[in-house]
Amino acid sequence: MNEEIEFIIDSAKESMQEALNHLKKQLVNIRAGKANPSMLGSVMVEYYGTMTPLNQVSNVNTPDARTLTIQPFEKGMIKEIEKGIMNANLGFNPMNNGDNVIINVPPLTEERRKQLSKQAKAEAEEAKIGVRNDRRNAMNEIKKADFPEDVQKDTEEEVQKLTDSFIEEIDKIYATKDKEIMTV
Repeated sequence: MNEEIEFIIDSAKESMQEALNHLKKQLVNIRAGKANPSMLGSVMVEYYGTMTPLNQVSNVNTPDARTLTIQPFEKGMIKEIEKGIMNANLGFNPMNNGDNVIINVPPLTEERRKQLSKQAKAEAEEAKIGVRNDRRNAMNEIKKADFPEDVQKDTEEEVQKLTDSFIEEIDKIYATKDKEIMTV
C-alpha cells in the first residue's frame, strides 16, 4: 500500500513539475525590456534546404541591453538569417554589417508592457490550472485505491501541501517576470 501511495504522490509531483517547467519556457518567450538571446528562440532559418533553429547555425549574443548580435557560422547564411527573423514576425528589423546580423531592440511602450504583463499572468493562470488538474487526478486515484480512511486523509493532505507549494512557486515566478516586464 505504501508503494501505491508513493506512486500517486510522485506522479502528481511529476505532473505539477511539468506544468511549472512549461510556464518557465513560456515566460522566457515573453519579452521584457532587455535584449535576450532567447527572444530569437522561435526563429527558423533555411539551411541547405532544411528549416533549422537559428541557434544551430549561429551564435546569438547581447553586447548591451538593447542590442542582439547574430554571428553566423557561415558568412553565406546572413541573408537567410535576416529572412528567418523577418518571417518569425517578432517585430524586429535586422541589419547586417557583412559579418553579423544586428538587431536593435526597441524599448517597450507602457501599453505594450501592460499587454505583456497580462500575457504573463495568463500563462501563470494556465500553469495553476494544470497543477489543480493534477491535484484532482491524484485525489481521484486516492479515492479509487480504497485506502483506510486515515491513510486516505493523510495522503490527500500531502497532495494538497504539494499543490500549495507549486501554486506558491508559480506566483513567485510570475511576480519576478512581471517586475522584469514593468521595469523601465
